[in-house]
Amino acid sequence: MRGPVSCYRRGVRPWVTPLEPPPSPEELPPAFPSPFDARGPHALAERAARVLQAELRTGTVAPGVPTALLEAPEGGKMFGVLAVQTPEGRIGFLRAFSGMLAGRWEHEGFVPPLFDRQAREALEPAGEATVKALHSRAEALRTAPERAQLQAAQEARQHRHARERAELKARHEARRHQRHARRQALTAASALSEEERRQALHALDQESRGDKAERRKQEAAQEQEQRTEAPALARLERRLGALERLRRIVCRALMKRIHGTYALRNARGTHRPLRDVFAPGEPPSGAADCAAPKLLAFAFAQGLRPLALAEFWWGAPPATGGRVSGAFYGACREKCGPLLPFLLEGLTVSAPRAFSPPVAPGPAGELAIVFEDAWLVVLDKPWGLLSVPGKGEALRDSVLTRLRARYPHAAGPLLVHRLDLDTSGLLVAALDSRTHAALQRQFLHREVDKRYVAWLDGPVRGQEGTIALPLRVDLHDRPRQIHDPVHGKPALTHWRVLERRGARTRVALTPHTGRTHQLRVHAAHPLGLGAPIVGDRLYGREEVRLLLHAEALAFRHPATGQRVSFERPAPF
Repeated sequence: MRGPVSCYRRGVRPWVTPLEPPPSPEELPPAFPSPFDARGPHALAERAARVLQAELRTGTVAPGVPTALLEAPEGGKMFGVLAVQTPEGRIGFLRAFSGMLAGRWEHEGFVPPLFDRQAREALEPAGEATVKALHSRAEALRTAPERAQLQAAQEARQHRHARERAELKARHEARRHQRHARRQALTAASALSEEERRQALHALDQESRGDKAERRKQEAAQEQEQRTEAPALARLERRLGALERLRRIVCRALMKRIHGTYALRNARGTHRPLRDVFAPGEPPSGAADCAAPKLLAFAFAQGLRPLALAEFWWGAPPATGGRVSGAFYGACREKCGPLLPFLLEGLTVSAPRAFSPPVAPGPAGELAIVFEDAWLVVLDKPWGLLSVPGKGEALRDSVLTRLRARYPHAAGPLLVHRLDLDTSGLLVAALDSRTHAALQRQFLHREVDKRYVAWLDGPVRGQEGTIALPLRVDLHDRPRQIHDPVHGKPALTHWRVLERRGARTRVALTPHTGRTHQLRVHAAHPLGLGAPIVGDRLYGREEVRLLLHAEALAFRHPATGQRVSFERPAPF
């Protein structure tokens, strides 16, 4: 079998780029850093990544592949480096890209994919041809003139039926009002005998029954017309649905066979098929094609000792946003969650470091109080301080914890809203449950005015505008949020440029909804401002702090009914 190991066994050393000058023993990690670490790569892996990034800046990714290809819309790609030690004790690194690059799986200088190339080449062309043929048939049926005509006729018929029902309903409603007036007149008419009044009222009842009969007749006629003309379109839709189902079945069968061409070897030397690693489920599309598994599997196959891994994005962001060129990211949970733990069996691996609060910038127990009375308190939250306590003693310090120490006898305090750990600025808390409920209603009904100021890591086109990008949590990479126009919740932000300084832009941001990470995603997303907030470790590049500050807050005081407003300038 001509797999990637046998193909490249003779080329071990050319694949390892030496690190110069060689790192000292103190620079080597004592254990392999977790690839899921959210706090960025180990310094050794970052050093190797900077070498690759410098090469990418020269304008060439690989022979015949210009870096400009990655700058095209949605052309960006995840790259990875793995610092390794050769059997001779030399330190260098391997490089890889996720998926395909410029339509090819292999490029000079990058490790090969994990699948058996001959086995995949034997089944993929025929399978893809079948899938494409089914797709073409479905597309031809979807765009057929007959289907378009039948759909247009159905839509016209539905509109006509709706108009006829509305017209008949209006006529019946007018008659009903007339009958009501006539009944009142008959009741008041003293000149009529009881028999005459009874017959007149009976005639009105007959008219009412006639209207009901007319409505039933219309409904029956419309239903008959629908039964007569709809089957032709229904037959086409059933054929289209059958083709789509068949295409999905063929795709799933093809993917199972393709996944069967992947064999994994871990640090212990244990081999397992890819599908076994994901059992009882099926591997997601693209599983084992990320940079991390390719790098680790190649290192084990070549007898290299992995030391540290780093993955970074390069080029234009993906359609969902959340990726910034040059920024480092932990391994994805969806594709690599089950895969990397198996590959790393036999290595000592450090536990992943989660995001943790920086050292609180203010003295413990002190808060900058902007306003307080018997009902509420407005404060200026410092960055790096949680709004509410987290799990564990290390995360107990928070705005709420400090407020409870400040107001030990109050029924509250209760935070009305929250700010992210890294965000500074105005925050309001209620000192009793009634005030808390009243303020929360104002937030719920969008009666509270909020304004933030931020520095963005990049230029912004235009001077002012509005961003409307629905958001939802990234189920495979919590706590990140992503733009999802189908399943996302509406999110609306107004923005205005305040200052331009070098490559950075200072903006005022006014959220009209309160989605998680709304301002951060709307700033970073290519359909938003296309420039992440400076220091945004989730959607941009991590720095000393996130330059986002809630500078203005206005609401109606629940006790006095007066509109109150507060401002606190940003400390940056």
